[in-house]
Order: sequence, then structure tokens, then C-alpha cells
Amino acid sequence: MDRLHVDLTVPLRSFRLELALALGAETLALAGPSGAGKSTALRAIAGLTRPERGRISVGAELWLDTAARVDRPAEERSVGLLFQDYALFPHLSVLENVAFAGRGDARDLLERFGLAPLAGARPSQLSGGERQRVALARALAREPKVLLLDEPTAALDAHTRVAVRSELGELLRELALPTLIVTHDFEEAAALATRVGILTAGQLVQTGTAVELVERPASPFVASFTGGNLLSGQARAGPTGLTEVVLDAGGTVYSTDDLRGHVGVVIHPWEISLARTTPADSTLNHVTAPIRALTPAGNRVRVRIGPVTAELTAASAARLGLAPGDVVVASFKATMSRLVPLA
Repeated sequence: MDRLHVDLTVPLRSFRLELALALGAETLALAGPSGAGKSTALRAIAGLTRPERGRISVGAELWLDTAARVDRPAEERSVGLLFQDYALFPHLSVLENVAFAGRGDARDLLERFGLAPLAGARPSQLSGGERQRVALARALAREPKVLLLDEPTAALDAHTRVAVRSELGELLRELALPTLIVTHDFEEAAALATRVGILTAGQLVQTGTAVELVERPASPFVASFTGGNLLSGQARAGPTGLTEVVLDAGGTVYSTDDLRGHVGVVIHPWEISLARTTPADSTLNHVTAPIRALTPAGNRVRVRIGPVTAELTAASAARLGLAPGDVVVASFKATMSRLVPLA
């Protein structure tokens, strides 16, 4: 399988997108907030945006080399591009939309995606998940060497998104193409991609597996983006080899990480346990405060207690009888308290 190599610079309104990456038969997600330059990166690879400087190649094929004045047009780049809104032709049938892309057998692709019974339907007659499958079939009809997906589930409702995400993940693993996904949703990136790159203000700040980013965030932004609580404070040597952090908001917590100075303490919501009273165990860190909010999320509940958010099962929340205003204890272990330097 040919590898995709990308090294480019694109001036944007308030910053410059600087991106260098390489991927083989895998899915890499560029995740970050809106306006970080993610979609611009896809458009540059596809040939729809010309970088100020750059080089893009797939195997022996050179698509862009600004130094050598090489810039192959979009139609000459072997790319399958899935737009955020799917961009299906409303006046064409499902079969005609897929066949429009060209080289692949449209009817075979409809069979593969379970769309054959809908061959004569128009996009307006399809569900969100069906429209996404048509758009993917159209992208693959080009028999691309690279697949680019722009916010692939953003146009779906929350209920449909979960099922389609699972289906899409299986498809991408089966295709084994160099695939680049952009998303503002870390949960989606973790579900679909082999590796995740966090992009903010045009800079790729950290790349790794989703687990690596959660367990060892390289910056406060990565910690927050991956869903962690971030508490700031001053770190100093603590008892028995621990680091003691005096929090800016008041109180003290402990970590097994070794860092000094102004730090952020990162704790993920699922690493926090809740109780009505302080537990009599080895857990060192406790935050006692009223519940500010309870937010159901599927079969789990997010609970905001003072400066932290905990996540527990709906059954556990019901067993504890939690309600806004109740004073509870949020506890987390020193081994779960990761430290990142703050400027």
C-alpha cells in the first residue's frame, strides 16, 4: 500500500496552517476545535486549495511540490473526498450519484453498501445514514489511493451518529486505505482512527493513539480537548515521594507525577468516584462541594461538583440518589492525577 506524505504551509486569516504527516494503510484523525485548519488540510491534499509551500505525494506519485512547480489538479489526484454535508446531486438518483464519480462499478458499490434497493431514489428521499453511505460509495467509485473524510457524522442526529460511526469504523478497517478524517469530536476520532493528531491554530500539537493522548497529554489544551478536568496550581515536593499541588482555587491534591512550579492537574471524569462521605481507603484526593449539575449521556451521567466533573453509570447515580445542591465527595487517586506544565 502506498504511503501518503504531506508537508505544507497554508496562510489562513489569523494564523498559518503548518502540517507534516505520513500515513500508510491506516486511519488518522485530525481533531481539534472549529477554525483550527482541519478542513483546509483536506482541501490542500485534494487539490482544492493551493498551499503557499508544500509537498504532497502518494507512493511514487507526486501531487504537489511548490519548489519544483508541480501542482496536479484535483481531477488528477487519486482522492476520494467525503464532504461534511455529503454534497450529493439532488437531481440525480443514488445510482447516478455514485456512477458520476467514474471508474468503479457503481452497482457493485451499491450492493456492498446495502443501497441496491435505493438505486432509483433521490437524496431527498434518504435518511441521514443512507445519504452518508451514498457519499462514501461515490468517493470509493473513483478507486482512490487516499480517502479524505470531512466531519463524516456531523450531519447526522445524535441517535443515528452512534450506529453510523460503528458501521463506518468497520468499513475503514476493511478498506485499509490511507485515510484522513477531520473532526471536532475527540470521541469520534477515538472511535474511527488508529492514530489521532490534535490540531489547534494550525499547529499539530500531539499525535498518538487515543489512549496515549488521554493518559499522557502533552499540553493543557490536549488534556481539556480529550475530556479531562484541568485544575491549576503550584507543585512542590510532597510526602513519601508524591508531588503536592496547592490549587489556585483552594485546596491541595497529590500526584505521583514529578513536576514543579505552575502546573495543571488532569483528571478524567471516569477516574473520579462519588460518595456521600469521605471514603475510608487509600485515595488521597477529595473535593467536597455541592452538585452544580447532572447531565445524562446515554447510560451514564456527568456530575459537576465544584471545579470537577465526574462520570458514572446511571445506575450508580440512581443508587446514590444524587440531586443538584447535594453536597458530595469527589475522590480520585494520586496515580490518576497527571501533571502538565502551565506557562
